Amino acid sequence: MFTGLLESGKTSFIRDTLNDGEFEDGEKSVYILCEEGEVEIDPELLRKNLITVVKIEERELFTEDYLNQIEEKYRPDRILLEVNGMWKPNDLVDEFPENWMLVQCIALIDGSTFKTYMNNMGSFIMEQVKPADLVVFNKVDDNEDRGSYRRRVKALNRRAQILYEDEKGNLDDAYADTMPFPIDGPVIELPDDDFGLWYMDAMDHPEKYVGKKIKFHAMVYRGKGFPDDKLVPGRFAMTCCAADIQYVGYVCHAPNAKDFGQKAWVNVEADVKYEYCKDYKGKGIVLYSDKDLEAAEPGEQLVYFT
Repeated sequence: MFTGLLESGKTSFIRDTLNDGEFEDGEKSVYILCEEGEVEIDPELLRKNLITVVKIEERELFTEDYLNQIEEKYRPDRILLEVNGMWKPNDLVDEFPENWMLVQCIALIDGSTFKTYMNNMGSFIMEQVKPADLVVFNKVDDNEDRGSYRRRVKALNRRAQILYEDEKGNLDDAYADTMPFPIDGPVIELPDDDFGLWYMDAMDHPEKYVGKKIKFHAMVYRGKGFPDDKLVPGRFAMTCCAADIQYVGYVCHAPNAKDFGQKAWVNVEADVKYEYCKDYKGKGIVLYSDKDLEAAEPGEQLVYFT
């Protein structure tokens, strides 16, 4: 399944994949095309790869019954599905016949328009990225933007692999992501505005922070059943739009954690470790303070990942 807004590069990616010989294995494919952009695939290339194109241009026609009819008529070994950028991919998956299995979802994003679309159509971007195993940014030549793009995607879909394609079509997964606060010393003092950046960077690169002490200002969350020494200092973060705000933070152990109620504010000074935590259902950043946390004046509740 290939997702992305109109002119995001879906058809070009499929065409390039075919040109690379990825489907020259003698198996038959049906290519379900749900929107047509400016790029078309050479019919000879489709014939060479044993691909039949079926167009479904109206959302109400994308039903389990119709998909069963396609399977019965063409008997394909696999399906390539290019999703209309205004449709919700997960809703389409719900229409799949029982014997269909989604093996990979690739989301294509035009890097030259990403910031504008996130600011004005964030919910549409979110729907395209949610089911993706791989997110490909094309038309990305400014290396400084890559860290920002990565954080926005990871906020929506933590499991997605991210690749970048420059104007020449060269793919790579590297990016230079320099934090706006110093991290080289043994103590990191985190500015209020950079909590979201640190949260995402620590998730992706915990090795940069483990063994160091971090100091920051945060709001308190304490869940029911938390032991006396446990809380989660964090902030509310907007992942793509005002309708998609969530609380983010890392588990912290401190002697006086029980003294703080929900949404109280604290100054945290803690050691950073990376270990198994049942709240994460796996390994992650866990903070340890060997002294009492200090109460603090309220700050800005909402932070961003850029």
